[in-house]
Amino acid sequence: MCEKSEMLSVEDALHIVKTVSPRLSPVIVPIHEALGKVLAQDIRAPDPLPPFTASVKDGYAVIASDGPGEYPIITESRAGNDGVGVLVTPGTVAYVTTGGPIPEGADAVVQVEDSELITDPSSDSKRVRILTQTCKGVDIRPVGYDIQKDAIVLKSGELVGASEIGLLATVGVMMVKVYPTPRIAVLSTGDELVEPTTEHLNRGQIRDSNRAMLLAAALQQHCKVLDLGIAHDDEEEIQRILDDAFSAGINILLTSGGVSMGDRDFVKPLLGKRGTLHFSKVNMKPGKPVTFAEILFQSADTTSKKILAFGLPGNPVSSLVCFHVFVIPAIRCVAGWENTSHLRVLVRLGHSIKTDPMRPEFHRAIVRWRVNDGSGNPGFVAESTGHQMSSRLLSMKSANALLELPASGNVIPAGNYVSAIIISDISSVSMGEQSFSSDSASGLQGSVPQEITVKSQDVACRVAVLTVSDTVASGAGPDRSGPRATSVVNSSSEKLGGARVVATAVVPDDVSKIKEILQKWSDVDRMDLILTLGGTGFTPRDVTPEATKELIEKETPGLLYVMMQESLKVTPFAILSRAAAGIRGSTLMINMPGNPNAVAECMEALLPTLKHALRQIKGDKREKHPLHLPHHHSQAEDTWERSYKMASHSHSSSSSSISSCPCGTH
Repeated sequence: MCEKSEMLSVEDALHIVKTVSPRLSPVIVPIHEALGKVLAQDIRAPDPLPPFTASVKDGYAVIASDGPGEYPIITESRAGNDGVGVLVTPGTVAYVTTGGPIPEGADAVVQVEDSELITDPSSDSKRVRILTQTCKGVDIRPVGYDIQKDAIVLKSGELVGASEIGLLATVGVMMVKVYPTPRIAVLSTGDELVEPTTEHLNRGQIRDSNRAMLLAAALQQHCKVLDLGIAHDDEEEIQRILDDAFSAGINILLTSGGVSMGDRDFVKPLLGKRGTLHFSKVNMKPGKPVTFAEILFQSADTTSKKILAFGLPGNPVSSLVCFHVFVIPAIRCVAGWENTSHLRVLVRLGHSIKTDPMRPEFHRAIVRWRVNDGSGNPGFVAESTGHQMSSRLLSMKSANALLELPASGNVIPAGNYVSAIIISDISSVSMGEQSFSSDSASGLQGSVPQEITVKSQDVACRVAVLTVSDTVASGAGPDRSGPRATSVVNSSSEKLGGARVVATAVVPDDVSKIKEILQKWSDVDRMDLILTLGGTGFTPRDVTPEATKELIEKETPGLLYVMMQESLKVTPFAILSRAAAGIRGSTLMINMPGNPNAVAECMEALLPTLKHALRQIKGDKREKHPLHLPHHHSQAEDTWERSYKMASHSHSSSSSSISSCPCGTH
């Protein structure tokens, strides 16, 4: 344990907090109470989905081999039990709706758009004209297509959101085991404090803002809260309130004020008497006097319970910054999160900022995503909230990030990149003219895909960049490869036939998550080119090629050969790459390394051919190389005939050059 006077770094202090924060015992709750909590069990599907062969579209269930023609409609199969017991035989069809069961005998569905209903007033029977030839299995979902029986649909450790609630309901799980979120008590201390409801302040009084702020911050983390009110700077009064709070079954105690060096700052010594005081000074700005203690409370039934106690500074900004830096990771540890780290992004400074010469600073800022971050490429741009005095709560207003600035005393010029901790939803920030749509940043939570889409109606070639990394997806490190690839593509737009990056995302090294975003980009968004970055090596978590190969329909080994040649010029380890490349529909997919420099090298190697490749995928087969004669300009001529003419011409020329003798013979 450290002495009270020892000042720790933020990293060391945070390590202590995480180490001593125990995960709570799981509880079983109804699914509507599981929102925002972490699963403590794997969830398996008791039956397949769909449980019957179902139609993908509204249309007609047919026998594919029948082909186009006119057929009688023998039944209508809608959602429910319609069509049960009906057999589709050759020469007949059945009308089906999306999600409806496929009648026995049918092996394909022809969508309504590819049919014409025949109206015949003289007949009671319905007939339809099928206009296209289909194939067996088209637009049919077989049993278990979405979810196989006994498949794990949710894993222990996953955070429950709205979609997870939907999955639980889908598989019929209405009670689920989760890790509970902690109960947090909040106490403000200080003789100067009065309730916020006080209309007229006397000399020396201020309204208590910290308590309301910290209670709201705890509620945002899905925690239960206990309001302990205001305590005067009286040791016995504070001791009594703390005892009452410990008896109330809390898991975390937050106090504000009373942790500095004044003669009436009683919180720190009281916490030290009741438990283990781990630290009381941290080398940070703001928030230097933050205190953390571990208290073992003996309840009336003689059971022992651990309580985490944070003595937060009295200045409002210091108090809230320390809540984000230390308390939120503690809440996540207690609530069973596997990744308790903050979400960090790399941001470009919109203006210069002077750093503190002595302490690393958590500078309050507003971060926005812009199509042009000032460098000609898309990216996050940070703007300071203004004067950063720790008592000035206005500096937290609208702030959605804490810039991590080093202690140097130097000015960081505008345009430089720094790390930023995201502390609230970026989509809630008022967006400028050059920003992406507000829903584009909604993925910046936990390890879900972070997809950012730009308006791209006028882009000739639409490119998507997918960073595959557990580290980046969890927020434990910045994405350096994605911005580098985006920069290379956009700066080479003309060479690539007008290509621009219109979507980016980050996913962990997980086959299902990689496939999900790749399939969406190719099948739904119709991207022309998808570049994946990372996950192509030999480690067990390198699964990008496996995910890609399951989706591509045609392989393109030549592109991989060119990238390999270029990379081997830099490092012999390039030969260990297992990258895949190929075509799915009208989309070209290419796996690239995760190293930012390697990404740039591979892109440069592919530039001479990508423009032509992308045009060919779209159906343009015309030769574009300046040294090659276009096919439609070449003359149709037999190869042997051309050789004969060349040989004859050569022989004739040779004969005429030989002089004759006087007798007229050679």
